[in-house]
Amino acid sequence: MRLPRFSTALAALLLATSALSAETAPPSPPAASTATAQALPAGVRQIVMIEGVTEYRLANGLQVLLAPDDSRAQTTVNMSYRVGSRNEGPGETGMAHLLEHLLFRGSPKHPDALAEFARRGLAANGSTTADLTNYYATFADDPGTLRWYLSWQADAMLNSRIARADLDAEMPVVRNEMERGENSPFSMLMQQVASAAYVWHPYGRSVIGARSDVEHVGIEPLRAFYHRYYQPDNATLIVTGRFDPRQALQWIARDFGAIARPARTLPPEYTVEPVQQGARSVTLKRIGGSPIVLAQYHLPEAASDTYTALSIGTAMLADTPAGPLYQALVAKGLTSNVFGFARAMKQPGYAVFGAQVQPGADAQAALSALEHGLENEGIAQLDQAALDRIRTAWMNDWKQTFNQSGALAGALSDAVSRGDWRLFFIERLRVQALTLEGVRTQLAAWLLPSNRTSGLYLPTPDPKDAPAPAAADLAPWIGQLATGTERPAVAAFDTRPEAIDAATRRSILTLPNGPVALALLPKATAGGQVHAVLRMGFGSADELRGQGLVPLATSAMLLRGADGMSRQQIEDRLNALDSELGFNLDGNVLSVSMRSSREHLPDVLDLVFHLLRAPAFPEDELEQMKRSLRTDLEDDAASPGFLVRNTLQRHDQPWAPDDIRYTPTNAEVLAQADTLNRDQLQRFHDRFYGAGHLSLAVVGDFDPVAVEQHLRTGLDGWRAAPAYQRLADPWYAMKPETFRIPAPGKANAEYRAALPLKLRDTDPRWPALMLANYLLGGSEDSRLWQGIRVRSGLSYGVGSAVNASPFEDSGSWTLYASMASQNADALQTAMRAVLDETLKTGFTQAEVDQGVQSLQNYLGLGRSNDAYLAYRWIDYLDTDRSFAWQQHIIDQLRGLKADQVNAAMRDLLKPDQLSIAIAADPHPKP
Repeated sequence: MRLPRFSTALAALLLATSALSAETAPPSPPAASTATAQALPAGVRQIVMIEGVTEYRLANGLQVLLAPDDSRAQTTVNMSYRVGSRNEGPGETGMAHLLEHLLFRGSPKHPDALAEFARRGLAANGSTTADLTNYYATFADDPGTLRWYLSWQADAMLNSRIARADLDAEMPVVRNEMERGENSPFSMLMQQVASAAYVWHPYGRSVIGARSDVEHVGIEPLRAFYHRYYQPDNATLIVTGRFDPRQALQWIARDFGAIARPARTLPPEYTVEPVQQGARSVTLKRIGGSPIVLAQYHLPEAASDTYTALSIGTAMLADTPAGPLYQALVAKGLTSNVFGFARAMKQPGYAVFGAQVQPGADAQAALSALEHGLENEGIAQLDQAALDRIRTAWMNDWKQTFNQSGALAGALSDAVSRGDWRLFFIERLRVQALTLEGVRTQLAAWLLPSNRTSGLYLPTPDPKDAPAPAAADLAPWIGQLATGTERPAVAAFDTRPEAIDAATRRSILTLPNGPVALALLPKATAGGQVHAVLRMGFGSADELRGQGLVPLATSAMLLRGADGMSRQQIEDRLNALDSELGFNLDGNVLSVSMRSSREHLPDVLDLVFHLLRAPAFPEDELEQMKRSLRTDLEDDAASPGFLVRNTLQRHDQPWAPDDIRYTPTNAEVLAQADTLNRDQLQRFHDRFYGAGHLSLAVVGDFDPVAVEQHLRTGLDGWRAAPAYQRLADPWYAMKPETFRIPAPGKANAEYRAALPLKLRDTDPRWPALMLANYLLGGSEDSRLWQGIRVRSGLSYGVGSAVNASPFEDSGSWTLYASMASQNADALQTAMRAVLDETLKTGFTQAEVDQGVQSLQNYLGLGRSNDAYLAYRWIDYLDTDRSFAWQQHIIDQLRGLKADQVNAAMRDLLKPDQLSIAIAADPHPKP
């Protein structure tokens, strides 16, 4: 049974790259780069173009931003309504968020929007903030899908039901989402600190709203709120990625142009939070987790010049490991980490600094040190190197956002929420223009005791007030923007499986110390981006016996120091190369993920081999890593999600405690962590790290010859690792058992069920089983989602997953859900009812056909992502496969009949054989 073996704390240590989604159809032809003014539809006028982003206006006031980009075979659409929790009146808290949910409940024309998204393969969702409500979707480029989604957005703006029955059905789901936030001590502390910091302004309220308001809201006030704010003159429609702008404008004009400009006037906003005139503090006491300290300071609105300086200054103060706060708190052992961020908001917002304190440590001393580091010594310690470091990282992130169409859509929407989409480009100018003295001056003016809300009240006999925020003036910055500019064109890439295979160069690089398997896919990308994965295997299960936490700790330390390089120097080097690097260990296979550019990939490869061959394992970094691990383990011990996962992973496992495949308890991990020392890591590295079993997959804009040359140089003279043997992961029987795990004080509970499958992915039933799982619990149109979330309203998130090994008959079927603790029994009953009904009735041919199309769409969306391609290739090198395997799966899916899918499901899905774990508060509040 293939299940994760280690806790989330260990995974976090490894800085592992997030998993990417799956696989769709041949790409559309390249779209025109922009719609010229001469070709504009009636009622549409072009306002301005800035670096390929063009603003249009419809006669009814709708703002449209189009940013075509052919570099990826995907399209993103974002509808941003300029309304959030800030606009709610007394008794209306949570309305903006409730409406976000209800829009997905549908209209007469679209009765179940989420299900329709799933059928079309849209990765879609919504979000609500204090300033904005967002509806967005990313999908494999297809004019038909874009046409449909635009028409849905127009229909949702005008015709959403907002019905009492939908509100009643969605209410338990919203409560469940509220309870998930209440499970987090950090979230609750943030909410209470913000509430204390804002006496009058609605920014002091939680976006999700007061429980009493949400539970008693009337349907008529909700409808009035919807009709007041969901109007074209209060919205911005953003389309990015691969699409035809001329055609898109025609569709937008047709769908949205018919909506009349509203006659209403939006309510004025005149509440201004007074300047704070004394330190405030709050204390929160809850069960579980580790101590947290926070300090929050009022800041001006995000559109102002001052905010930019304060935002960058915040990042400089909280930088890890070079920043003053890290040196004052983490390096001295007072806390396990530090963080700081500025909240960019339409009206005057805030910055938050904080830290996690180790269990048993003096939280009061940590809070005092945090406040002292911010208001006394920290600002003076900032130097030009700190500004250059953060500015470079900020500019690198800006470039990454600009070069990824989906991220660009989100960034433009964020800028809209702050008052003007052009702020996305203006902030780049502001950051470039910052001086060290300017940053220090603004920090000194705003980081004052009298402007602070924290966990402690400190009376001040002679307060010094922060300045009142001045109105933002964008005119000087707007004048510096180059208008009429387009983004650089990038050739379209054919994402069909056969085209990917044809474009990829597969070979074996033979070296004196062992071969390197290569999969090199050179292709044009926006900004010359390139993604790569290097994989190194070593040793066998017997050779790794008794090593415990040492292999994971060794890999976790690789970015914390090497011969001639400190942790900060490694980070600075990656920053200078505008690159990202991560190490992830799975048993006896180390994976190195890289994101770089054509210019810098050779240097990144050189750095990778230096880190692999000559780690320093510095004692101070090892101790800091151990402190962070202890903190994470303490948090895991009170987390319902961790408790159910760990319980099922340990249930009936066949491995002895000294086996590398063994899943330990938190107590066992903690005991191993306490004994870790530098000599253990060095000995493990000296014995196991080396050449011999290596593979490399590279996708993007790069020179294959240069890559091979740097491989030869990086591996030259490196010792050979002990012969690699894949860790067997055989199927084993699991006795059906139900575990009830107490999680006191947690409003949100977790359900998880596991069923081992004696199955390999070459089994003829595998494609049918993939589809059966998708229809059962893999989408918002699945049986579990419709039965438990939509009709019962018991869970905010529910679903299922199935996997099978390519190497041996070993897989698993997993079901999961979150719910309120008082609904734990009802959810377990509902889960079994859905399973029994599905097994009894089976799926119809119409469901099968729609599911096949959706899966193909999701697979195509995955193939439009270069990082996904790199990871697929590195896996295919392990299994001696190619994207022809994916095409084989697609071909098998296309021919499936309902009888085949139902037979495969009934053969393998046995509800009575499920092992179930439920973590819930045994005495939940009503």
